[in-house]
Amino acid sequence: MRLLPAKKQVDYLPLERRFGTILCLAALAGAVLVFLLLSPAVARAIESPVSEWPTITVGGDANYPPYEFLDANGNPAGFNVDLTRAIANVMGMTVKIRLGPWGDMRKALSNGEVDILQGMAFTEERTREVDFAPPHAIVYQTIWTRKGQEARSLQELRGKEVIVMRQSIMHDFLLKNNLDASYIQVDSLADALQMLAAGQHDAALVAKLPGEYLAREQGLTNITPQSRPLLAQKYGYAVRKGNSELLNSFSEGLALLKRNGQFQIIQQKWLGVLEPPRFPWERVVRYGLMVIVPLLLVLGGTVIWSRTLQRRVNQRTEDLARVVEEKERALDELRLHQDKLVQADKMTSLGTLLSGVAHEINNPNGLVMLNVTRFIEAFQAGAPILEAYYRDHGDFMLGSLKYSRMREELPLMLQETLDGSRQIRRIVDDLKDFARRDDSSFTELFQLNEVVQAAVRLVDNALRQATMHLTLNYASQLPPVRGNPRRIEQVVVNLLLNACQALASSDRKIVVTTFSDGDGQVILTVEDEGGGISPEHLPHLMDPFFTTKRETGGTGLGLWVSAGIVKEHGGTLAFAPAAIQGTIVTLTLPAAKENS
Repeated sequence: MRLLPAKKQVDYLPLERRFGTILCLAALAGAVLVFLLLSPAVARAIESPVSEWPTITVGGDANYPPYEFLDANGNPAGFNVDLTRAIANVMGMTVKIRLGPWGDMRKALSNGEVDILQGMAFTEERTREVDFAPPHAIVYQTIWTRKGQEARSLQELRGKEVIVMRQSIMHDFLLKNNLDASYIQVDSLADALQMLAAGQHDAALVAKLPGEYLAREQGLTNITPQSRPLLAQKYGYAVRKGNSELLNSFSEGLALLKRNGQFQIIQQKWLGVLEPPRFPWERVVRYGLMVIVPLLLVLGGTVIWSRTLQRRVNQRTEDLARVVEEKERALDELRLHQDKLVQADKMTSLGTLLSGVAHEINNPNGLVMLNVTRFIEAFQAGAPILEAYYRDHGDFMLGSLKYSRMREELPLMLQETLDGSRQIRRIVDDLKDFARRDDSSFTELFQLNEVVQAAVRLVDNALRQATMHLTLNYASQLPPVRGNPRRIEQVVVNLLLNACQALASSDRKIVVTTFSDGDGQVILTVEDEGGGISPEHLPHLMDPFFTTKRETGGTGLGLWVSAGIVKEHGGTLAFAPAAIQGTIVTLTLPAAKENS
């Protein structure tokens, strides 16, 4: 709509009347001006000079480039120095910049020798002593180490020697966090980096940008900052607590510099050398929206259409997958039952074979035991006669050895032969018990120690070949367990054989331990120093047909069958990585109740 100019009002006053009105207004304005000039209060205000700031002493660190430092001529220089002078210029203040060791500057601020510090990192603890202006920089604190060494976090500095500048922000930070490390305090960041480069101590806590300036200036090429900073801290002016007038003046001057662009020029001069320029996020967002919004509208329609089509495809895929899964499950069950039948048939054949072998072994072994016993009795009966002959006629040959030696060794050889024969009988009996078809119920009381001892005897040869360091720890007075001892023995045999197969060499050890936890549980642990079990395999160890030894004949049924036997006894079978190396298997069975 186009606005039309308003019509001019017609002034119908005569010219003489209008001129008189103007003269009256002029006279009135002159009278007011004379009154103001002659007023005492106004006169005093005009005559009194404008109050000025006294000279302000500004303190700072003498060796904290590029923020503040003394140049080659001993004059203050740096980002903070130029910023302070610019603020003094726009605010009409006179400043005196005094740089020195940081600890001395903090004391000077406290006792009034310095009015304001031009660069101090902000922390909540420091606000109890000083007031902060809005920050004019962000300082990134990091860990410095010699090249080839790493310390990415404070936790990795525990127990080490750490160099830190006295009364610096990182010194306060370490004291607050009570890091378990040795602190070496120095007066400046340059001292910290020089000591680290000279091979002294383990690390230094130095701000990244000042550290890079100092390292480059001093030619320290064997030290480097860690890429990840520890802290990002606000850095700005600070005054004594309560000096709000001075703080407000510096804050206002800083705001003026930011508005007129002078702050950015000073920042680019000192901090733009090593610090990367800030990314123009606002421009990126603006242009990005111009491109992305139309694309999103197009993609939105495409996504809606594709989602509808995808839901239909997914539904059909799920139906097909369900059918395939049901068929695979049926095939797995069929194969599982078939393998169980094959295994049962093998065990039946093995039991028949072992029974015949045991009979054939027991017959000659019984003769050996009987004859050796007679030999021992005969030697003991003839010993006095042989001794008398030895005393009267001296030493003589008995068989292929002299009697003086034979009388010591023959009893030992006969006893060892008798012990070996008894060991043969025990092994044969254990084999017969292990292979015997057992359809009994789970009502028999047995001792877990006896079952484990029988299993160890069965696999004694495999254990001797696998390790030279077998440790058996049997707890005394274990409560009895109710169940089927021969089936639990089958589980223990399987665990022992798995431990033997896990060892890479015979100098690795196997530790078998039984104990009771006092809460009605009897526990067996089998620990080996083998290669261990991969974390991704742990959840599948007791799945049927799962094996990592299929190339060597593994069927994946041993642990599955063992887990089923343990579950029938109300127990658990668990696998976990050992403390140092290998695997620890824990078999837990409930102790028999007294009233059962």
